Amino acid sequence: MKQTQLTEAQSTYNKAVLTTYFKLIKATQKLLSQIEEEPLRYLLIREDRHPTKRHITLHQFISPLLYLRLDLHATNEMCIHYGYEMLPVVSPYYEFTASFVRTLYKLTMADGVEPNIEKALRIDWVLTNIGDCYEHLEEQGHRQYRFELIKFKPRQVKRKLRRVA
Repeated sequence: MKQTQLTEAQSTYNKAVLTTYFKLIKATQKLLSQIEEEPLRYLLIREDRHPTKRHITLHQFISPLLYLRLDLHATNEMCIHYGYEMLPVVSPYYEFTASFVRTLYKLTMADGVEPNIEKALRIDWVLTNIGDCYEHLEEQGHRQYRFELIKFKPRQVKRKLRRVA
C-alpha cells in the first residue's frame, strides 16, 4: 500500500480518535466484566497489522452484546463504527447496552475532546444483531480473530455514609 503523508491536522485528529477508541474499549471491558454469565464476557478481537487496502479495519472488538471497530478510510481519517444487541427493556442486559451507547457518545462529543471528533463516530451502518455475528465468526474459526475472556468483577455497591451523632 502506498503511504501518503498526513497533514498535521489529520495526524492530530487521528491521534484523538485512536485515544478515544481505546478509552471506549476500556470502558466497554469494564462494563462487560460486571456480567455474571461467562459466555457473554467472551470477546473476539481482530487487529490488522498488515493493511493492504485503501479502506482498512485496524481493530475490531466483538462480544455477544457489543461491537466496536476502528477503520482508516481512503481519506486517511480514522473512524469508529459500533453496534449493540437489540434487547427489550425488560432484558437483564438492556442496561449494559444502554450504558454502552451513552458512554460512546459521551467520549466522542465535541465538548469532551479536542480536536472535535464527533464525525469520527460513523452511523452509516450500525449493527443491531451482534449475537449472530459473534456466533458466525466463532463457528468459522477465523485465524485473524483471537478469543479473550474478561474476568468477572461484581459491581461495586455505593454505600451512603450516615452521620454519627
